[in-house]
Amino acid sequence: MNYYCNPINMNYRYQFNNDPRREGIQVVREAADPSMICFQGSYYIFASMQLSVWVSKDLVHWESHRLLEELPLYDYAPDARVVGEYVYFCASRRGEVCDYYRTKDILKGPYEKIEGTFDFWDPNLFCDDDGRLYFYWGCSNVTPLWGVELDPVTMHPLGERKTLITGDAWSKGYERAGENHSKPPKSDEETEAAFQQFLKAQGTSAADTPDEYIPLIKGMLSDKPYIEGAWMDKYQGKYYLQYACPGTQYNIYADGVYVGNSPLGPFELAENNPYSYKPGGFIRGAGHGSTMKDIQGNLWHASTMQISINHDFERRVGLWRAGFDEDGELFCNQRYGDWPAAVGEGKADPWEEPKWYLLSYKKKAEASSYEEGREPMYAADENVQTWWRAETADPGEWLQLDLGEEYDVHAVQINFADDKIDIPVPGKIRGTTQARYIDEADYVTRWKLEGSLDGETYFVIEDKSQAGTDLPHDLVIREDGICVRFLRLTIYEIPYAQKPCISGLRVFGTGNGEKPAVPEFLAERISDMDMKVAIQGENAVGYNILWGSSPEKLYHSFMVFGTEQIVGALVAGREYYVRVDAFNENGITEGKAVQLRGGKQ
Repeated sequence: MNYYCNPINMNYRYQFNNDPRREGIQVVREAADPSMICFQGSYYIFASMQLSVWVSKDLVHWESHRLLEELPLYDYAPDARVVGEYVYFCASRRGEVCDYYRTKDILKGPYEKIEGTFDFWDPNLFCDDDGRLYFYWGCSNVTPLWGVELDPVTMHPLGERKTLITGDAWSKGYERAGENHSKPPKSDEETEAAFQQFLKAQGTSAADTPDEYIPLIKGMLSDKPYIEGAWMDKYQGKYYLQYACPGTQYNIYADGVYVGNSPLGPFELAENNPYSYKPGGFIRGAGHGSTMKDIQGNLWHASTMQISINHDFERRVGLWRAGFDEDGELFCNQRYGDWPAAVGEGKADPWEEPKWYLLSYKKKAEASSYEEGREPMYAADENVQTWWRAETADPGEWLQLDLGEEYDVHAVQINFADDKIDIPVPGKIRGTTQARYIDEADYVTRWKLEGSLDGETYFVIEDKSQAGTDLPHDLVIREDGICVRFLRLTIYEIPYAQKPCISGLRVFGTGNGEKPAVPEFLAERISDMDMKVAIQGENAVGYNILWGSSPEKLYHSFMVFGTEQIVGALVAGREYYVRVDAFNENGITEGKAVQLRGGKQ
């Protein structure tokens, strides 16, 4: 059996971002907006700002292959689609005409260029069963998602574009921006006041501002959701137009879905929304993705996960099981979406629960050294946005966890972070819409993981001290399990000779104690789009708040490590059921589903 753990275990390239909104050059790893396809027996993931494509035979082990220079590799949101014996490719370039490319060999080419006729952002090509081509695009909190039919030979539009999806954060809670949907959209009057304040702060006036910039500035100030990242699928004669919202820099970045009877609509909001949503856990966010059927007929969803500390666009790629239920509702299982998951042969249960449980949360951590504010405890707090940072960059700095007792350990995920990298740009800043340099050099991340029962005598679990790979979210699997209490990670080499930083030394396995008690909870709808959940439980490490349209369709989830949470992702006017499950080192205990009403349950 093969296993993976989000974020996907790949090399993520560094970029040197010359963002005019921030001082200096921001050095971050970025991969986002994944287009995942199955082509000629292999799986491919194209992601923003990688210069490469990731290739796999099993959805677990991925290799990076440099794409040909003739492709627009510095353009955002690459789209890849299989059409007959070809793969079609394009990417985003606002303000300039975007071209299309097609090939029968992704890695070697050649790529045939088909000249485009208009500019677009966040593109998606869809080929219907009858061979007709449709194209979807849009990325803005001012403009909608559009669609148009394309001539399959020239790729020219056949007719006028159609407006398909517009934002509505006044009735769709999940479209509200901010951390946990904390930024409701401003009214037109509030936006105008914010615009005037912006002009005053800049020492300019509306008359001196180019006309084309004014709606963009007002959109930025309005806190309206970005509607972006289109992806189309067809199932049993229905068309599922997926889209991302409200913004990639938030923990609530999600994918919603509309359903229609034709490729260009009209579309209606599906019952299950957002269908891809992961606001809690170690690494959050599940927006701007793609949905793909594997060789065995299982449905998968790949999307963008958020770090957004060194830069808003510091992001990773996540992968989850998905499916259509008996009523044709598209769903995605993210209940334990950053825990180890198995990938086997044949058809799989998309709701299969984890075999191994989180053992490392808030366990005692110590290190060879640390900087103030970057203490070892931050490697065990289940938050990718905090980390331990060593005091030196010398080889041999180490981090150790004490699990408190002996456990049967089956998996360890080692998450490296980046912290204030300040080095010269190793190449030329370039790009069309955002200036940057993407580092093409191959680096290595080298470490050794040891275990101990007593904290004195250690044995090697995994030795990558001579590794030739750079994997910042590496995963060690011991399917048969090892008995261990202490885990010590020694770091020998990382890119750019940084001081090593670990955002998560995450340990999974099974304990010998009792599972949590059945949790008690109160779920109260405090507005049309918000509910408050208060939990009482015993012997729990954390909880999963589940909700959906019926007790059998609790497709949404929010993992929490506290006992109170406001969930702001409801759709106004819709009925919901809520359940709270508890978990600890020994297992998961399912709660009881109740209907959500105004007031206490």
